Amino acid sequence: MLRILALLLAVAFAPSPAAAQTPVRADSARPAVTVAAADTGAVPVPPASEKALRYQRSGNVLWVVDTLWALLLPLALLFTGLSARIRDLARRVGRKWYFTLVVYGAIVTVLFWAVSLPLAYYEGFVREHAYGLSTQGAGKWLGDSVKLMAIGVLTFALVMWVPYLLLRKSPRRWWLWTALAAIPLLAATFWLQPLVIDPLFNQFGPMHDRALEARILAEAERAGIEGSRVFEVNKSVDTKALNAYVTGFGGSKRIVLWDTIIEKMNERELLFVVGHEMGHYVLHHVQLLMLAATLLLLLFLYAVHRSAGWMIARWGRRFGFDRLDDVASYPLLSVIVSVVALAITPAFLAFSRHLEHEADRFGLELTRDSHAAGTAFVKLQSENLATPYHGTLYELWNDSHPPIGERIDFANAYRPWAQGKPLRYGDRFR
Repeated sequence: MLRILALLLAVAFAPSPAAAQTPVRADSARPAVTVAAADTGAVPVPPASEKALRYQRSGNVLWVVDTLWALLLPLALLFTGLSARIRDLARRVGRKWYFTLVVYGAIVTVLFWAVSLPLAYYEGFVREHAYGLSTQGAGKWLGDSVKLMAIGVLTFALVMWVPYLLLRKSPRRWWLWTALAAIPLLAATFWLQPLVIDPLFNQFGPMHDRALEARILAEAERAGIEGSRVFEVNKSVDTKALNAYVTGFGGSKRIVLWDTIIEKMNERELLFVVGHEMGHYVLHHVQLLMLAATLLLLLFLYAVHRSAGWMIARWGRRFGFDRLDDVASYPLLSVIVSVVALAITPAFLAFSRHLEHEADRFGLELTRDSHAAGTAFVKLQSENLATPYHGTLYELWNDSHPPIGERIDFANAYRPWAQGKPLRYGDRFR
């Protein structure tokens, strides 16, 4: 359940999986880019490569497998009574209520991680290497996986006592109080992630190319962003894919560029990509996503409140518990949340695609460089093994961003500055 909420919160801005190019040298210098007439025309949408099509098809199969696995694993814990037996063991070890919850959470989290490890290894390591996207060593992959598991154990201990305590204190309104209590928790998590969590996996630092950094900061001033910070992350130890994203909240907010995207894109393309990320800041998309995550959490918890009772009444003996405030009910919460999340995913992803589209518009209006935007998208398609257009089902349940082909088409067509038309976000520029 916690993993699902984290994914929903991060879906629009999180890095996509992959691995590496040579990092930009500290003494590298980018000459000023001169825009020629040939660099201002429409950019054609390239067809999908055969490798990209195979990568997408195999990804579709894995999506089905992952979705079923997320349901079957907690169901197995419930119907075998294993969750209740783990609770009994946790009681003997922890003795007190809170420590029982912590021990239970640690055992279940490690168990989930261990039985899912072969699938995760194939999906995140073997497959990525097979398609030439990853240069990550097996040791680093395993180390990162163990770190994620440890974060899950800690998160369970720090968070899950809240709903279980409220279930005891207010069985009728626990879902509402839990959702309200989650608001500062979500804000704190989003604030801490770039400061504490992300550096556990990669090295973050200032940009090596100081001239490019100066141009990006000048662009940020034009966008009306005070005190902006741009970080370069050494993702080339993990991936050949390209990405940039916005992260953080309040004083921890930052724009992050993978060193792979800095290596592959020219200055004009990078300025558009960063302009897109600045759009997320200026248009308050981070806050909107946090609000959406809170509303989704409220929906998830209410669904648990309305449906868990009859499930416990029908199968409680087999589950080994007869109350929702028993920590052994955690897999039941996970199943219900997974089902509701699957149903609500199309609406959430449609909202995310809308935010990404408006960030594209902001970046285009800020840079007024449609050609560079189009060629940047072409490089993202090529390097990340993306396909330009997607079917309806794929878009409904997988696309947090508009398909690359649609983004190229929009960049080619959207030029209000050249047509004497007003800019939608022109009043935000300095």
